[in-house]
Amino acid sequence: MIKKLMLSAALTCALCASVPAVGATHITTKWADEIDVNNVRGEYPRPTMVRSEWKNLNGEWDYAIRPRGEQVPAKMDGKIIVPFCPESALSGVEKRVGEENELWYKRTFTVPANWKGKDVILHFGAVDWKTDVWVNGIKVGSHTGGYAPFHFNITPALVKGNNTIELRVWDPTDKGGQPRGKQVSEPGGIWYTPVTGIWQTVWMEPVAATHIESVRNTPCLDSKSLTVDVKASCPCLGIVAEVKVLDGGKVIATGKALNGEAVSVQLPADVKLWSPDAPNLYDLEIAIVKDGKTLDTVKSYFAMRKFSKKMSEAGVEVLQLNDKNIFHYGPLDQGWWPDGLYTAPTHEAMVYDIDKTKQWGFNMIRKHIKVEPATWYAHCDRVGIIVWQDMPSGEPCQPWQQHNYFEGREFERTPESEATYRKEWREIMDALYNFPCIGVWVPFNEAWGQFKTVEITNWTKQYDPTRLVNSASGGNYFHCGDILDMHNYPAPKMRLMDAHRANVVGEYGGIGYALDGHLWAPDRNWGYIQFKSSKEVTDKYVEYANMLLELTKLGVCGAVYTQTTDVEIEVNGFMTYDRKVVKMDEARIAEINRKISHSLDNTK
Repeated sequence: MIKKLMLSAALTCALCASVPAVGATHITTKWADEIDVNNVRGEYPRPTMVRSEWKNLNGEWDYAIRPRGEQVPAKMDGKIIVPFCPESALSGVEKRVGEENELWYKRTFTVPANWKGKDVILHFGAVDWKTDVWVNGIKVGSHTGGYAPFHFNITPALVKGNNTIELRVWDPTDKGGQPRGKQVSEPGGIWYTPVTGIWQTVWMEPVAATHIESVRNTPCLDSKSLTVDVKASCPCLGIVAEVKVLDGGKVIATGKALNGEAVSVQLPADVKLWSPDAPNLYDLEIAIVKDGKTLDTVKSYFAMRKFSKKMSEAGVEVLQLNDKNIFHYGPLDQGWWPDGLYTAPTHEAMVYDIDKTKQWGFNMIRKHIKVEPATWYAHCDRVGIIVWQDMPSGEPCQPWQQHNYFEGREFERTPESEATYRKEWREIMDALYNFPCIGVWVPFNEAWGQFKTVEITNWTKQYDPTRLVNSASGGNYFHCGDILDMHNYPAPKMRLMDAHRANVVGEYGGIGYALDGHLWAPDRNWGYIQFKSSKEVTDKYVEYANMLLELTKLGVCGAVYTQTTDVEIEVNGFMTYDRKVVKMDEARIAEINRKISHSLDNTK
């Protein structure tokens, strides 16, 4: 069914839209054939604040591509499958939009009868980049930013029977200064196809007029306590926030607070800790109550864990988890898909990459200049994977001096560009705060758009003191943050060490192996070095891994191998871009990876 619909939509677009086609050789993942147009990405989209009732609005929408500034299209161009961006094959459109055009969406929906008397909240997981939303011709809100969720209360705009949603989206990609990651207008090398418009789930839910707007869960290992900051939609006096902590369905701790005060919950002395080897999670039931009447309830979860660093007996700073030394080791994970681009075909496809990473003996993933759906992080929580979360980059690369502390003149963003960066970075941190797996924030990568490094680093650390901050992974180095991060390809090396920060090899490897039948562009592919067989690639990987083990003796306490999968013309992944072939000997890489991941377990 999906293939027929895609073909029909593509033909319609070719006739109606005067925009260039995407020029890439198509490969697809095995999950593409499993897509149900009537239930696209049907998993519940907000796992840290769950309500029982909701409605998925993914699936078939109308779309149109029009020159920027035009009014609402009188006629749409065809059908698009949301949440896949129009540049992707799975959308059924496969057309570029470009900075001179705007992308319009339209669909009808009905409000379930049993939602009567409730407010209705319309949610967008992520839309790239500038979004305006109308319901029944009434503008309900706007949002800028391509990576953070947003929502609007659309109740006053609703009517009985059919309702209509319309979106207008503009995305300048690399022609603007907004965060965009690796998207460029002209893909090539390490730069990839643009992503415009909706690329995460669209959904709605019913809520009471006074409801829980957000929750913020902060565990403290030192005091064995949990703080839950519960924000209500209406700051009414007399509202009591109630929190229950459950383990296996049994309540083990409770707490209450009045009038917007944070709830403090004392946990049992034998509270179980979260780690990659034992990813223990606790459930939460959160309610707001007034005059003995429950106004709203949600379910959440948390984990008791602590990310920190400490001076070792050897005189170097090392990373710690729960006050024990740990070597953070994992792949660079870019989260791109040959058929869905930014969006995995299914939930099963998305978590497949995480599960393989865990099977390969890693304990960490560096999520590289992209933000994933909330369900991705929830799966990392469940299986036990630490996440280094990058801020998606924007603006040009700065003068780059990786091997010394940088004393040159920093890049100066415009006030608008700086405000855009700060707004979106704050929204990303807010959206991801509750996920226990996130251990490191990474504001900058390789000097790409790097500015006011000390100020941004300190601001990030102050905004979330529960995580470590890697100020600039492989970028220009300043005396700030918790980590000094060196990139070196292909072999892992450290040309600079810092006595006051944890020292890591933030990127290395990039061993290429091009497999016929699994290439985005068979006539061009790229890796830092390339080999012709799985054994050669595995041998080189193990050689580099042993070099990394030697670096631990110098105080290196973390590393990131490039990368989880091939991406477009890059062929340096553990897996092919279509995820159909693991290119290395899994048993051999798992053995050496586990040795590295546990290399600091007994050190002090």
